[in-house]
Amino acid sequence: MLDDTLSITLCLAFCSWVALCRYRSETQRLKHIPSVGPDLPLVSYIGTFRFLVDATKIIDVGLKKWPSSMFKVPDLFQWVVVVRNPKHIDELRRAPEDILSLEAAVQEGLQTDYTLGANIRTNPYHLPILRAQLNRNLSRLVPEVHDEVANAFNDFIPPSEDGRSVHISDVIKKIVSRASNRVFVGLPLCRDPEFVDLNVRFTLDVVKVGAILRIVPRILRPLVNSLISTVPTRNRDAMRHLAPIVEARRQREREGNGEDEGQSVNFLSWLMDDAEGEEATLKNLSMRILTINFAAIHTSSMTFLHAFYYLAVYPEYVQPLRDEVEEISKREGWTKEGVDKMHKIDSFIKEGQRLRPMNSFGVTRVAVSDYTFQDGTYLPQGITIGVALQNAHLNPEIYANPLEFDGFRFVKMKANESQNGEKKYEMVSPSNDSLAFGHGRHACPGRFFAACELKLMLAHVVVTYDVELEGGGGRPADVWMGTFCAPNPNAKVLFRKRVL
Repeated sequence: MLDDTLSITLCLAFCSWVALCRYRSETQRLKHIPSVGPDLPLVSYIGTFRFLVDATKIIDVGLKKWPSSMFKVPDLFQWVVVVRNPKHIDELRRAPEDILSLEAAVQEGLQTDYTLGANIRTNPYHLPILRAQLNRNLSRLVPEVHDEVANAFNDFIPPSEDGRSVHISDVIKKIVSRASNRVFVGLPLCRDPEFVDLNVRFTLDVVKVGAILRIVPRILRPLVNSLISTVPTRNRDAMRHLAPIVEARRQREREGNGEDEGQSVNFLSWLMDDAEGEEATLKNLSMRILTINFAAIHTSSMTFLHAFYYLAVYPEYVQPLRDEVEEISKREGWTKEGVDKMHKIDSFIKEGQRLRPMNSFGVTRVAVSDYTFQDGTYLPQGITIGVALQNAHLNPEIYANPLEFDGFRFVKMKANESQNGEKKYEMVSPSNDSLAFGHGRHACPGRFFAACELKLMLAHVVVTYDVELEGGGGRPADVWMGTFCAPNPNAKVLFRKRVL
């Protein structure tokens, strides 16, 4: 027992020493950038604690104190330089990857070399598939995604006149998994309960393990990862599910029968077409499918829940949304062309993204080499920098009554634009004032698919159910963990079959 206590004490002392050394080094190199709170060694950790408890308040202090220049805030074990000036944002998003790196920022935030595997970073061949194959085939895929959305809701929340109380956070993750995997791996695997649960658990594991590793000194991360990582187990489970599909396709290729037309339009087949060398192994194909599931389930489930909670507390939006969905689906069918015309559905979700972004920072980058902005602000190598989303998304010069939820805000803004300018108010169109999907060359490549999926889900809800929060009350409180904002995971919602 004494040996264990001594080991833990020594480990904590070592971690604290490493963190203090790093913090002192960063503080010295960033003396020219003002700080919110104290920046002296040890004392600065008071600011760190405050930041972890209420990041938005700390950032707001900086925004008010330095309205046109950069400042820094004390995140865990590092300073983050905060940007608000539109000129800085443009420069940030246009900077080359080998100077201001998104990849390095994602690696630091999620510890992807451990949680997803280094080859996901070094050989991201799935990204061109997202940009080309997935987006090009959306017209063909949207009816299938709608079919899966409808079936998944019916399976998890059967319409009932008596009403059904639903722990909505858990259910939405499973529905997103099913809808996404209808495209990623196809039927029938996308509906396999074990496969659905596997992808949901893996998504949660990545976030948890990444958060733990981030607070561990770099030198200890390989050891700690080997003790806590669930990736090998999850990947073995994925291989078991995917092996029959992969082998069946390869058998058809060996026999020269070609690919069945109905089965070829899925992400796994596209991966198999492009994978080379070790990437073509079942192990690596399975890991790539888990990775794309993480990206889809993590972001889409939270985005949908943020919007859904607004729907539950503002029932006056339900009928206008229903009218739009029913009129368009009757005329266009459940097609890509029809979904693109659901402007009120699009605006409602985008307004949720505006008010409830998943992080306090957007367009986050790490300086992989020293960089000097055009105004002379110097950013040393290794420093993290990001845009304050509460400034970008709550700008009163852009958004009237910016703190209020207006589900049709972007429909109204479109009405004041010429036809050529309408698309900038759509969910998939990033700008300096709308950064939920990133911005610039690194804007989310899967956002077109994600937007279709989210719109299909919300459209299905409004035409199928009447919903209200169990117990009434206001919108369920979000859960903040430092800069990360998650929709309330414990809220229960009463679903009733829609009364016609």
